[in-house]
Amino acid sequence: MSRSLFITLPVADLQRSIAFFSALGFSFDPAFANEHGACLLISEHSRVMLAVRPFFAGLAGRPVADAHATAQMLLALSCDTREAVDALVAQAVAAGGSAPNAAEDHGFMYDHGFEDLDGHLWGVFWTNAAWTNDAAPPSGA
Repeated sequence: MSRSLFITLPVADLQRSIAFFSALGFSFDPAFANEHGACLLISEHSRVMLAVRPFFAGLAGRPVADAHATAQMLLALSCDTREAVDALVAQAVAAGGSAPNAAEDHGFMYDHGFEDLDGHLWGVFWTNAAWTNDAAPPSGA
């Protein structure tokens, strides 16, 4: 059975969050959009629901954490090249996000990341196709 992944994230300002992720080149599924949230399309089987904080609190049945002050998860997006990693992080910063850490080159993997408008942490990475699970990673990795 093929499974899909839907992650729901709380946002303070839905329209501002839609504009932010649109500036990063993502699109939204209009079939799953209303005043309470919008469905960010990551891939064919991965989507992120951006839900306004009061609606998210109702779904979760508990108080909503302030992602600027606490961390409860790290989200990660893969890219096809190192340059695409840097480009996506640069787009996020230009759209109002931040890059809290410097990029890191591990030889077999290159990663960077950004913090979105609501404080959610997004890792962005590229993995060297020459390194596979059948091969040992480069020394020091």
